[in-house]
Amino acid sequence: MNWKDRIEVNPAVLVGKPIIKGTRISVELILERLADGWTMEDVLVSYPHISREDVLAALSFASELFKEETFVAVGKVTA
Repeated sequence: MNWKDRIEVNPAVLVGKPIIKGTRISVELILERLADGWTMEDVLVSYPHISREDVLAALSFASELFKEETFVAVGKVTA
């Protein structure tokens, strides 16, 4: 899965947040829904203009960010 085929950043759409190409559905929104316990089917039913491959691309995009960036979780996670 090459997320670059399905995810774009356009400063004119959602202030430049990564979105599913051709939509106003952000990667952030998809991740939030899944984190809230939504299933893939829930997402697809609620947003019928995106596909399973779009959701997988959003996950792949997020995964790649964690591999390439340095994140400091202090204050976000308690021991």
